[in-house]
Amino acid sequence: MTTKLDSPLKRELSLQGKLYTLTISPKGLNLAPKGRRKGYELAWIDLVSGDAALATALNASLARGPKLEPVQTKPRNVKPAAPSAKRTRQMRRKSR
Repeated sequence: MTTKLDSPLKRELSLQGKLYTLTISPKGLNLAPKGRRKGYELAWIDLVSGDAALATALNASLARGPKLEPVQTKPRNVKPAAPSAKRTRQMRRKSR
C-alpha cells in the first residue's frame, strides 16, 4: 500500500560534486542548490501532460542557438555631462 503525499518531503543529493536539495510536494518537484530557494521546478500536471518534454526540447534548442548579448542600459546614478540650459542661464545672471 502507498502513502499519500500530504506534506513536502526533502532529500539531499550530490550531483557532480555539488549538493542539491530535492523537495517532493503535492504540487510537484523542486531541485535547488543546497542553501538556495530557487531552482528547477516541475509541476506534476506538466509531467503528466507532456509539457515538461516540450519545455526541455525548447531549452535545448535555445542552448544550441546563438548567444544573445545583454541590452546596454544607462546607469541610474550618473550625473549629466553638461549643466542644463536653465542652470547655465542662472549662472550667467549671477555673474553680471
